Order: sequence, then C-alpha cells, then structure tokens
Amino acid sequence: MQLKICVRCFQVKRDFIALLREHADIDRHSRWGDVKKRLDMDPRYKAVESSSAREDWFREYVKALKEERKREKERDREKRDKDKRESKDKGDKERDREKEREREREKEKEKEREKEKEKEGDVNDVSEDENVNNSDDEREKEQKDKEKQARMEASLREREKEVQRTLATHLRDRDKEREQHKHDEAVQHFNALLADLVRNAELAWREAKRQLRKDHRWELAELLDREEKEKLFNQHIEQLAKKKKEKFRELLDETGEVTLTSSWKEIKKLVKDDPRYSKFSSSDRKCEREFKEYIKDKLVAAKADFRELLQETKLINHKSLKLVQENEQHIREIEEILKKDRRYLVLDYMPDERTKLIVTYLEDLDKRGPPPPPTASEPTRRPTK
Repeated sequence: MQLKICVRCFQVKRDFIALLREHADIDRHSRWGDVKKRLDMDPRYKAVESSSAREDWFREYVKALKEERKREKERDREKRDKDKRESKDKGDKERDREKEREREREKEKEKEREKEKEKEGDVNDVSEDENVNNSDDEREKEQKDKEKQARMEASLREREKEVQRTLATHLRDRDKEREQHKHDEAVQHFNALLADLVRNAELAWREAKRQLRKDHRWELAELLDREEKEKLFNQHIEQLAKKKKEKFRELLDETGEVTLTSSWKEIKKLVKDDPRYSKFSSSDRKCEREFKEYIKDKLVAAKADFRELLQETKLINHKSLKLVQENEQHIREIEEILKKDRRYLVLDYMPDERTKLIVTYLEDLDKRGPPPPPTASEPTRRPTK
C-alpha cells in the first residue's frame, strides 16, 4: 500500500511539471503568486492536494530553468573563447609561414654570395699553390707530432680524473649504505620498544616518551630525531587502534541481536562484559560513536546488496512501474519473489526505506525505457547443453 501511494505521488508530480512546461510564459523570473492564478482551473493543478507542495514543485521547476539558462550562457562563453583561440592560432600560423618564407629567401641569397666568393678564391689559389716548399712540409709534420703528444697527455689526465670520480662515487654510495643500515636498525629497535611498552591506543606521545626513556633500548634509537620517533609512535598507535576497532566490530558481528535499527543503549548491555569492549576504549561515548559508524556502514552495505537483488530479479523491468500503477497485485508478486532472499529480509526492520528503494528503482527503469537490442557485432550465444 505504501508503494502504491509513492507511485501515485510520483505521477501527480510528473503531471504538474508537465502543466508548467505547457505554459511558455513561465520562465526563470516568474513568481508563484502570479502563476498559480493561470493554473488553478487545470485538473493537474487540483490533483496536488497540498498548496505547499505545488509551490515547492514550482520552485524546483524555476530553479531548473535558471540552471539550464546558466548552462546555456556557459556554453556560449566557451564557444566564444574557442572561436577567439582558433582565430588567434590561425593568425599565428600565417605569420609563422611568412617568417619561414623570408628565411628561405635569405638562405638563397647567402648561397649566391658564397658561390661568388668561391669563384674569386679559386683564381688566387692557383698561383699560391706553386710556391709551397719542403720547409712547410717539415713544419707541418712537427706541428702534427706536437698535437698528437698533447692529445695523448690530455687523454691520460682525463682517464685519471674518471678513475677518481668513480672511486669517489663508490665511497659515497658505501657510506650511504652504511648510514642507511644503521638507520634501519635504529627504526627496528624503536618499533620493538613501542611494541613492548605501548599497548594503550589512547596514550599521548608526551606521556609515552617518559616511559620509553626509562628503557635502555631508547639509546639504541639515538640516530632517529624527535620528529621521526613521534611519527613512528603515531603509526604504532594507529595500528593499535585499528586492531582494537576490528576486534570491537567483530564482537558486534557475533552479537545476533544487533539489527540496523538497534540502539547503543540496548546493545551495550549485551557486550559490556566482553574483553573486546573494554579494550576498545574506556570512553562510553567513543564506543557509542563507533557503534553508530558500524550501523551506518552496515546500512550502506545492506542498501547496496538490496539494489543488487533488484537488478537480479528478472520479473522487474522497464514496464514494472506502469504495471504497479494499473494493478496492485503486481507489486505483491514482486515482493513474494524478493522475500526469498536474505538481502530483502535484512531490511525488515525498516520497511519504509525498503519500499522507497523499490520505488526509486522502478522509476529509474521507467525513465531509461527498454534496453537496447544486442549489436550485430556481438557473438551469438549458443545454448548451454
């Protein structure tokens, strides 16, 4: 019955919005006081029993018009910006092409000038080559020997420098490895110290530090600065809190009386004597807060599981909303199928929320319409033998 009322309300709202759309004079600046005088004779107006609902739906419609106008302005602005960028890019490309043509012309001129110089040089070289004598050959040979010797000496010096650089790099890497090894050992000692002495997840760093200093292993971690020690402490506390939280939630999972609508007051009586309750926190407020988070997570998971169940139910399709509106028996047929699944029964403690999920899913299928036909490229499935 509740589902049928929800479906009826959905139909009335959809007809009322259609009535508003039919009046082209209603825009984003319209006021309800002026508009309702022009609508009050229409049956779709009268079908809405609440005047406040009419005004709320009108405001939603006007808000949608404003948002659509805002999106149109944004699209126009983006188009203008795109046109400006394209126009600028086109101008830049034309200027680049003109500069390239100018550079090509300059290259051609430079080639012509080089050709003229080569012609003049060839005439002068013919007479000079005839005056070369043996003394020039000797000087050239001597110069080549000196250059060869200089190259050999330079090569030896460079090789020696390379050896020194390689050795220095090796020594630095070895020192870094040694320091890293010492640092890792210090971290291991400090983590072992934390594991032995810090078992209370609510302990503050300042108080913990006083206890840790009394242990001789504190000196083994002297390579670690104050910030790194505090960071390791915080990581240790996070791990402790995580483990205790997991144990507390494990306790709640094992308590069969816990439902999605349970209160902390009634559940506390059932779990307070379990060590996992007292170890989680000494603060009842913190335990209650974690219990509420646990219920919240369970509810989210239950809703997701129920939506998955609706998707798996073959009886439900894009025609179901219309069938429910026409015949109340159809919704009972759907519920009879759903009742066989644990994911439906989990929400027995909140039937209104479960009904709302069903209505929302039917509305969504109705909006999407029939599923698209299989594509031609999809391989034909053979029946399983």
